[in-house]
Amino acid sequence: MKKPVIVNELKKLSKRNMVSFHVPGHKSGKIFERYNLSNFHNIGKFDITEIPGADNLYAPEGMIKEAQERAKEFYGGDYTFFLINGTTCGVISMIMAATNPGDKIIVSRDCHKAIISGMILGGVMPIYIKPKICYELFLSMAITPKTIERAIKENPDAKAVVITYPNYYGVCSDIEKIAEIVHKYDKVLLVDEAHGAHLKLSENLPISALDAGADIVVHSTHKTLPSFTQSSMLHVKGKRIDIDKLKTMLSLTQSSSPSYLLMLSLDMAMTVATGEGKYLMEKLIDNIEDFRKEINKIEGLNIFSKEIKGKYGVKDIDITKITINMKEIGIDGIKLEEILRKKYNIQVEMADMYNILAVSSIANDRNDFNRFARALEGIYNDKRVPHKKSELPEFSFAIPKMEVLLREATYRKKKSIPFSKSSGKISGEYIIPYPPGIPLICPGEVISQEIIEYVQILKNIGINIIGTCDESINTINVIK
Repeated sequence: MKKPVIVNELKKLSKRNMVSFHVPGHKSGKIFERYNLSNFHNIGKFDITEIPGADNLYAPEGMIKEAQERAKEFYGGDYTFFLINGTTCGVISMIMAATNPGDKIIVSRDCHKAIISGMILGGVMPIYIKPKICYELFLSMAITPKTIERAIKENPDAKAVVITYPNYYGVCSDIEKIAEIVHKYDKVLLVDEAHGAHLKLSENLPISALDAGADIVVHSTHKTLPSFTQSSMLHVKGKRIDIDKLKTMLSLTQSSSPSYLLMLSLDMAMTVATGEGKYLMEKLIDNIEDFRKEINKIEGLNIFSKEIKGKYGVKDIDITKITINMKEIGIDGIKLEEILRKKYNIQVEMADMYNILAVSSIANDRNDFNRFARALEGIYNDKRVPHKKSELPEFSFAIPKMEVLLREATYRKKKSIPFSKSSGKISGEYIIPYPPGIPLICPGEVISQEIIEYVQILKNIGINIIGTCDESINTINVIK
């Protein structure tokens, strides 16, 4: 297994025992010794700045360049950039690199807010397309190639297409076909692959976006590989992206004092991935399959599986994302998450009205899955757990009329009015129910009476709704 590049070079620097008259202020962790904080002292040795021998993220020539080259080779791209402001800065930068202010961009309605931020900052016009929805689980599903092609034909002046692959629940659209269509019309395919940094580790996982033909991809490396929170990567393949423009955008959206701890962790994640990564993923998949067999014995418990392939436009499923619901026996996702956390010391990634989502990685072992399975069995057999079945109403999720562009709507003056009386007004805020995470309204769009009535139903049920300043949604900010 290759040794980590950045870690080794930082170790060499720390052994020189240099007197620091440069930033940061903790002076290689020295001050922490005074307070007997040995862990901070050790970490502080690696938290340095761009001194000689430490290279420079924005003009790499040494260890950072070598570490990025290793990652590039692993993912099969032409360029790889380490990100220390999270995937958000990568998503914003790729949008601004692929477009100019005033351009149109085709984007899925259930995109992450980072994509919306990129469209606001880039001054581009979104052309929203709807994913399929599974109302049984109330989950957002895939974007079909036909939907993409129709949007391109209706908007031939659009510059790029942005999709999320896989989505939060591991759902994968037919990205190879989508890439083929996007390139047939000479557009650029941008992929938010935040939850897919691990896909290269096994042929039993969905194809990676870069291998499928994407032009530019952003990974939240920290989500599914062993790097620190906020450390991510951006990859480019082909010649449709202006690399100099991309570098400019990255310099605008990232800190001018990049964290060496985050870069070190990206280097370590790649060391693991290129070393034992495939072996560890094989073990993980075996554990997941055994776990699924075990909990499938629990009557009334449903686990999202590859059986969904071919439905709702789904091409594949990332099985490392484990979506479970006990809807049939009347235990909702919120309650299930609470019991797992408080009684069994198991923390899942997310819970909604019907489901819990457990995100596994190569760091999970068999014991983790055994505890998880025993906990679910215990909850099922516990007669004290309240059972109450509930159903969410269907909704068309029709995309409202856009009266004001996103960027303009963000800057326009707003006023707060009663939400019940906002029909016909231009929203200055988002209303996004979880599940399924698809905005009912975005800034600049016209609020309808149907939306008002549906939001009231969701509030009565207890659905989590985000995006408004007034969390109770008794009032809403509208554009004056």
